[in-house]
Amino acid sequence: MKTKFLILSLITVVLFTCKEETKDTYKYEETTTAERYLQPQEDDQFLGGIKMIPITTPIGDFKVWTKRIGNNPTMKVLLLHGGPGMTHEIYECFDGYFPQENIEYYYYDQLGSYYSDQPKDLSLWDLDRFVEEVEQVRIALGLDKDNFYLYGQSWGGILGMQYALKYQAHLKGLIISNMVASIPNIKSIAILY
Repeated sequence: MKTKFLILSLITVVLFTCKEETKDTYKYEETTTAERYLQPQEDDQFLGGIKMIPITTPIGDFKVWTKRIGNNPTMKVLLLHGGPGMTHEIYECFDGYFPQENIEYYYYDQLGSYYSDQPKDLSLWDLDRFVEEVEQVRIALGLDKDNFYLYGQSWGGILGMQYALKYQAHLKGLIISNMVASIPNIKSIAILY
């Protein structure tokens, strides 16, 4: 009986003192690319990537709306919408493509558009002033020659080309979509047809 009790006690001690070693999987395993891509940055974590950027114009200071999607330090695309006066909404379809390619991108409503301030002074509707606005936005977002791609569609393409002529040293790439470089040339061609 003593032997049975001793064996039972020994088994009990072994069972209760041996436990499986576990580790916190989040703490020890590397994060996946998707997790890094979706990880919020500290300064916009509670605003869903939205940042109102102050800009200076010849008639005063205003704010323009931007929204960051994703997190990729090597590829950041600033989207220039058409118009002038259109909105970032034309690019919402990019949500179905850019994230799976790990492209960080920024919606941006230019001054006078949608979520940005909308001053009524028509002197602000000037290509060179818009170029300076894009430069102020670039600086505020921390985009540089190592990661900054500019995508312009229609009027945004014209703005992107003009920006690249002045600030090409700050760009890694320029993408132009659905635009013409010369309105007078396209008018003369259109007359022929």
